[in-house]
Amino acid sequence: MSRKELMEQDVRTIGHVAHGKSTVVKAISGIQTVRFKNELERNITIKLWYANAKIYKCENEPCPRPFCYKYGDLQSYGSGKEGSPALYVMPLDGHDILMATMLNGAAIMDGALLLIAANESCLQPQTSEHLAALEIMQLNHIIILQNKVDLVQEDVAINQHEAIQTLIKHSVVDGAPIIPISGQLKSGVDDLKGGVAGGSILRGILKVNQTIEVRPGIVNKDESGKIISCTPIYSRIVSLFAEQNELQFAVPGGLIGVGTTMDPMLTRADRLVGQVLGEVGSLPEIYIELKGTESQGNVSKLTKNEDLMLNIGSMSTGAKVLEVKKEEKKYVCRLLLTSPVCTRVDVKVVLSRKIEHHWRLIGWGKVTEGLTVDVVSPLPF
Repeated sequence: MSRKELMEQDVRTIGHVAHGKSTVVKAISGIQTVRFKNELERNITIKLWYANAKIYKCENEPCPRPFCYKYGDLQSYGSGKEGSPALYVMPLDGHDILMATMLNGAAIMDGALLLIAANESCLQPQTSEHLAALEIMQLNHIIILQNKVDLVQEDVAINQHEAIQTLIKHSVVDGAPIIPISGQLKSGVDDLKGGVAGGSILRGILKVNQTIEVRPGIVNKDESGKIISCTPIYSRIVSLFAEQNELQFAVPGGLIGVGTTMDPMLTRADRLVGQVLGEVGSLPEIYIELKGTESQGNVSKLTKNEDLMLNIGSMSTGAKVLEVKKEEKKYVCRLLLTSPVCTRVDVKVVLSRKIEHHWRLIGWGKVTEGLTVDVVSPLPF
């Protein structure tokens, strides 16, 4: 394996306290820099600490950016055309009383990673001081990392991104790239792994490399909070697991883990619970209103404008009773759902009512028809 001459670069992570400097260093190098007793007690980095991280670039022409870059174990890449520059990364503390530590470390840096937390306003006091130090040093190799984007909504992250661009104008970091990341999740730091969906197959077969659709997907609302449309998520199956057993295809029965190319932000914290996954074009409509029937005695008497809890498959959603009437020997009710559901006609729906601050089962019925939601172009995968 041919390797370039070793190139050593000293890079510092800088920014305000608790904006994720040490977390990013650990994500890049795997090294925990908070080690001493007083650091562990306060959960901050005080002493200067180097973390060695090797970043390789494949020189194969068919290997495009950014996939040609890798850090860590060279054997796992295996093209035989990697160089081996070394990168030393050091977190510099953001506490004002420890600014001397930052300046001592800054004196020997070749580049800097400026961290700004997406869940706080910018610029914070120590961030401004670190920028002033960079101005004094006239350091040109700077990348801005907009960290903790996993903790905020997309529009908040976009607004802060624009605010950062405005604030850095005419400064030493003017024009520096701003990269949104999550140091904790390694999103934007490591090779991206898609989200995993778990559940049971009701019908059909799932196969590795199959193109799939998730409905309802992303729910779109207007300024008043009214649901106006849904954007299904298109993805591809990259792995199938039943417990620890890797599969090439899966059939109905048991629990299955489906590895996909979806952004893991979409699947974390059970965000897709209740959604339906299947082959593109095979899934049912998405409803915001449901009309259903029940045999007399199956459901306690419902009243107009009453709030209920509905369970449809694995989806739990609130519902408001819009209409109740009797047709022949059955009661027919129309419900406005809090969240849209992807379901078929004739599916059983379980109803619960809040009694003494607890949801209590009051009966069940079947879907006969409903009001569908507009479906907009699905997200790319």
